[in-house]
Parts: sequence; C-alpha cells; structure tokens
Amino acid sequence: MKIRLTKEFNFEMSHVLHDYDGLCRNIHGHSYRLFVTILGEPIDEKHNPKNGMVMDFGELKAIVFNQIVDRLDHALVIPNDSTMLSHLKSCDTKLVITDYQPTCENLLIDFAKRISSQLPQNVTLARLCLYETASSYAEWLQEDNN
Repeated sequence: MKIRLTKEFNFEMSHVLHDYDGLCRNIHGHSYRLFVTILGEPIDEKHNPKNGMVMDFGELKAIVFNQIVDRLDHALVIPNDSTMLSHLKSCDTKLVITDYQPTCENLLIDFAKRISSQLPQNVTLARLCLYETASSYAEWLQEDNN
C-alpha cells in the first residue's frame, strides 16, 4: 500500500523578476510556505527502527533544509541576467544567483530536482506546493511530469 507524507516548511526570501512588467520587477520579499509530499510504502521489517514508516519526518526535514531552506532563508534571489547583479554583488547580503527567473513556478522546478535527487530509492517526490502569499501558490505534481 502506498502512503503519502507531507511536511510544511517556512522561510523568508526576497527576489526580483528581471524585465517583468509589473511591481515584482522591484526587489521585494515573501513569507513562503512550502509543502513537500513524498510517496512510498511503509517499511515492513520488524527489527528496522523505521518499521512502519515511509520515511522518517526528521530525514525529510534534513533534506529540505539542506537543499532549500538553509540556502534561501533571508536571501535575495536574483537571475544571473539581471542588470542589478553587478551592484548587488558588492553588497553585504545573502545573495543567491539563479540561471532562471525566480518565479514561484521556476522555484518549484528547481526544488523538485534538488529534493528528488536526495530521497531514498524507495521514496518518490509526489507533490510540492509553494505559497508565495497567503492566497497565491504554485503546485508541482509528479504525475504531471512523468
């Protein structure tokens, strides 16, 4: 039997959207909420300390913190083709430079690759949901990307 597990993560991040035609072309920030859902079968080994678990929530937390939260929390994320980049590199700030426009959608694509590559073999990433505001989010589903 397959089971889905979901864990929520929160982080603060600012970004700028290069050449965007709206307000988000300016440096601004969000309080992000990330929901990570994995899929797998519970371990069925009586002497395994993880018996009955698809994956230990602590192990999932460690992966997501290492790959996403620690890297992006309180950072300014900016695409490598932004005209602001040369000035911002000289500032004393946590700067993350991407090779993509740091939209909610593109962040999810990046997150999916990073998290999937770290999961145990018997566990798959099933869903990511990233809230950029309290009422706006993007969603990535494995079933849409097979």
